[in-house]
Amino acid sequence: MRKLNLLATTVCFCLLSLPAFTQIDKTGQKSASKPASASEFTEKSAEESELSDFEAFKPKAIDTTVAPTVIAFGSCNKMDKPQTMWQVVAANNPGLWIWLGDIIYADTTDMRALAAHYRLLKTQPEYKKLRNKTQVVGVYDDHDYGKNDACKYYPMKRGSKKCLMDFLDVPLNSPIRKRDGAYQSYTFGKANQKIKVIILDLRYFRDSLVPDETKKKRYIPNQVGSMMGETQWAWLEKELRNSQANLNILCSSVQVIADDHGYEKWGNFPNERKRLLKLITAVQPKNLLILSGDRHMAEISKMQIEGLPYPLYDFTSSGMTHIRSGTSETNRYRVGEMIVQKNFGVLKIRWEGERPTVTMEARGHGNELFLSETVRY
Repeated sequence: MRKLNLLATTVCFCLLSLPAFTQIDKTGQKSASKPASASEFTEKSAEESELSDFEAFKPKAIDTTVAPTVIAFGSCNKMDKPQTMWQVVAANNPGLWIWLGDIIYADTTDMRALAAHYRLLKTQPEYKKLRNKTQVVGVYDDHDYGKNDACKYYPMKRGSKKCLMDFLDVPLNSPIRKRDGAYQSYTFGKANQKIKVIILDLRYFRDSLVPDETKKKRYIPNQVGSMMGETQWAWLEKELRNSQANLNILCSSVQVIADDHGYEKWGNFPNERKRLLKLITAVQPKNLLILSGDRHMAEISKMQIEGLPYPLYDFTSSGMTHIRSGTSETNRYRVGEMIVQKNFGVLKIRWEGERPTVTMEARGHGNELFLSETVRY
């Protein structure tokens, strides 16, 4: 009997000692104890979180049968700051929530701690209510990928992707899990009122940047490097060419159109930015709209491209828990104001036959409307 007890104790200890990102099949009820703040996530507290929380991973495929009429999105959500925006997001009744990166601000190479940060958000009461009634998709950016401004050379990128997949409840047999990178696409709806959501991974394959020693901008533009890698480029072209949707939403964790600022953006790889705009113009997917994050503010950028039969918009929403310090910045493509308040983005979609009308809204606490732009395609 003593040997059996000793064996049972040893097995339990081994199971509980596994890294958090390998324990993807636990189910049950969340502990009633209050979770620690993200700033307290040492290796020990990450382990304690794992032992006290049993709602880690519930795989569920995205239901694409119905096209959402309200889509909400956001980025830049620090877990050591109050999570006060989720009730407001839920008040808009979104059918889909899209994460555009910086979901948790883990900034760690410890995958156990990264998984614990994700778990802290996933079991936060108001966010939990939202995800219980709203489908959630998305991608990381640098601070949940693992390191500020990290690129393809980040050594823990496979573990980082796995933690994201578990956080998003991506099924184990999903093709997204089986390939390098976290890029993905979903087509919602039927007949002539379909919406395609295409989510890019701008970390896993991205080449590095050299800091600008003059300090005029953060980086010197990389004229030859890649943002996405050739495999993802080929996938994106196929997704655009084969799209049967009358509204296409391209999700980029960093801004595409805005190019005057000196921070992270597609413009740091100017040839890649040209390639993307050229691809969109050549393929001409029906009514394409870009969503972006990262900047700790909200704005709408608009570009008229010769050969493209509609204006190209890039709607940026960023800063759910914190915002930037400066209140002004040049953007030759900006429509309306730059909003430097905590915010999230909302798309409201109305159909007239096969033609969508999309209203872009930046909203904040109290559901206050900061910015609105309507596009009739």
